[in-house]
Amino acid sequence: MPMKKFLRWLIHTVLRLITKIETTGYDNLPKEGGFVIAVNHLGILDVPMAYYGLKNWNLFIPVAEKWGEHSLLKWLGKQLNFIFIDRFNPDLKAMREMIKRMEGGQTLVIAPEGTRARDEKMAQGKPGVAYLASRMGWQIVPAAIIGTEDRLFKGNLKRFKKTHIQLVAGKAFTLPPFPKENREETLRQYTDEIMCRIAVMLPEKNRGFYAEHPRLKELMAEQG
Repeated sequence: MPMKKFLRWLIHTVLRLITKIETTGYDNLPKEGGFVIAVNHLGILDVPMAYYGLKNWNLFIPVAEKWGEHSLLKWLGKQLNFIFIDRFNPDLKAMREMIKRMEGGQTLVIAPEGTRARDEKMAQGKPGVAYLASRMGWQIVPAAIIGTEDRLFKGNLKRFKKTHIQLVAGKAFTLPPFPKENREETLRQYTDEIMCRIAVMLPEKNRGFYAEHPRLKELMAEQG
């Protein structure tokens, strides 16, 4: 059995043993690759959710460069199409690799927060994905992961109880072209747009930084 096929089987098998996963809105995913799935990041279970939720593995995930320092994780990252990225400094090499993969039809799965929410609430999103999506015209699918908080998962595991997880995909959208003026302000607005489209699908307790954001309130009003 090829290694990637084996890993896919292993991820699905383990997740079926320890979780009960419900998916909603997957008809919103574009039929072909070359788009972005932007998600919130609650816990350690979030990464395998991408490989469980998508039918094919024509995807890649940026992860913190520190994980690439461990030989086993570096090997695993190669099998799972990770891109190790510097979260604290402009990483032009990683950006060029992302663009190359997107042009090749792969799907970028990324948490704009950059790290998991240890307080179980959304943090302010980082602007990298908004910048690239605007400049390149990529479609963005906002997606919410609900129920993967480390506290809940570890507690259920100790009690031999399955963790109930929801994967919700919103409607795809594109950001306007990146302007020549007011770039910093526009970039923040674009990032907030992505994050609020994720937040509107989350329970109120998980919305964190965006809980009172005006754009989130607009989206909630549109839903009726």
